[in-house]
Amino acid sequence: MRNAAPQQLSYASAMPHRVDQQLANGHKHAFVGRSLRKTYITGETEVHALRGVDLDIHAGEVLVLLGPSGSGKSTLLNIIGGLDRPTAGELWYYDTDLTALDDAELTRFRRANIGFVFQFYNLIPSLTAEENVRLVTDISDNPMPAAEALELVGLGERRTHFPAQLSGGEQQRVAVARAIAKRPGVLLCDEPTGALDSQTGVRVLETLAQANQELGTTLILITHNAGIAAMADRVFNFLDGQIASVMENETRVPASEMAW
Repeated sequence: MRNAAPQQLSYASAMPHRVDQQLANGHKHAFVGRSLRKTYITGETEVHALRGVDLDIHAGEVLVLLGPSGSGKSTLLNIIGGLDRPTAGELWYYDTDLTALDDAELTRFRRANIGFVFQFYNLIPSLTAEENVRLVTDISDNPMPAAEALELVGLGERRTHFPAQLSGGEQQRVAVARAIAKRPGVLLCDEPTGALDSQTGVRVLETLAQANQELGTTLILITHNAGIAAMADRVFNFLDGQIASVMENETRVPASEMAW
């Protein structure tokens, strides 16, 4: 890792890192992590969630994290997204050392650069689909209109509907629209199809792949479903808090062609 002091993001006017800009400036990696460790202490018990993880995440790639429960996938995703901090090690987002940021700076990093999609949709029941998306766009620096984000996920005609009037797959697509509406440089997805049937899950994966292709978003996706790995550029296989192996796909399989 470089010895020079890192160039910090200017959060007052922070803009998401566009992949084309970063590659033009010679950046191949969106994230670089070295010797990442995370230890949780409960009473006299220590849980080593991450055990010295080294990683390079390419700008604009689709990366799938596979592994059993408790293997460290979600812990790593939370650290990458600025929701948690490593106990030890370094994590860089382009030229910014995330481990050197204070809490306020880490919050501004998340707001400017990270979109989250979780297994459960976390929609506000009393708000329409469009209003749920606007919860994010109203506090973002350069968002797309909420209606446009819903159009991108195929829900333009459902924008005035409340969550109870939408299917599970439609609710998850609203969550995807909410995540991409601020034009994030990175989209982090933790089991986004875990609560869906396979047909609906494929539709959600198609939406995520579209965000990667059309917006240039780096897509990192956690799943227990090995079949989903075929849509990735690379796959990190986790075991016991470490990346046990890395698999690279020669070609990405379109989500529409997957089944499980």
